[in-house]
Amino acid sequence: MRNEEADHIVRCSLCPHCCAIPNGRFGRCGVRGNKNGKEILPFYGYITALAMDPIEKKPLYHFRPGSMILSAGFAGCNLRCPFCQNWRISQAADGCTNIPGTEMQPADLIAAALRKDSRAIAYTYSEPLVHAEFLLDCMTLARKHDITNVLVTNGCINTNAAEAILSLTDAANIDLKCFSAETYAQTLGGNISAGNILETVCAFIRLAYAKGVHIEITTLVVPGLNDSLAELDACADFIASLSADIPWHLSAYHPDYRWNAPPTDPAFLERVKERVLQKLKFVYIGNV
Repeated sequence: MRNEEADHIVRCSLCPHCCAIPNGRFGRCGVRGNKNGKEILPFYGYITALAMDPIEKKPLYHFRPGSMILSAGFAGCNLRCPFCQNWRISQAADGCTNIPGTEMQPADLIAAALRKDSRAIAYTYSEPLVHAEFLLDCMTLARKHDITNVLVTNGCINTNAAEAILSLTDAANIDLKCFSAETYAQTLGGNISAGNILETVCAFIRLAYAKGVHIEITTLVVPGLNDSLAELDACADFIASLSADIPWHLSAYHPDYRWNAPPTDPAFLERVKERVLQKLKFVYIGNV
């Protein structure tokens, strides 16, 4: 963050929103704030969920299959997807401290993994990237204990922070929510004045792949939003441009939060799967 002392504005440069945060307020993510012209991170190490999960739940199908992973959840998100299925923690922050959770230092999370005999930690459930400082501290310590770092993320973060975090990441499931800059801007809580959110996400995926991170991609297929064959083909083409070996998870939507469209038809997902298997070797259907 950068402090603009003249008017006590803190400008955050973590993601494309580049929020100018007034005194006493928080940025779009709800967790990065301004107190008397100084940046504050009151949710540093605030864990909203901690559980052992099958790694396939992330979903990661081609990374240590059959293993269990300690999953740590956070609060807040820098997108506003109206169909979010974790909205109670992703959309409830905005500086609010009554979200159920536990404060944990990086050493506490590492100790929890060791107690549960987990050789990997997933940063997941809500959006971990908006807690970049905690991620960097925790991931660095995890590496010292030979614990693998796994990200489950929307990929909406600027290059400098992405470089630092991905250098400590072993595997990631990254959301490619659609292939429309307009949908990202108008519906998914980007904003028209922000940078191109779609390109930011694509750049994050490219960088993760270039750094040798094991990546798998997930697209929640929402009827009437991103379910045209042309758009899904564009997603598949982008993934294939990196490697046909990257797994793509087509996840079925169900009504939640502020979105009431009918659930995704599993038969439609099967048709899409058969179609894109001409371009990608590994396509999976989930959430049905």
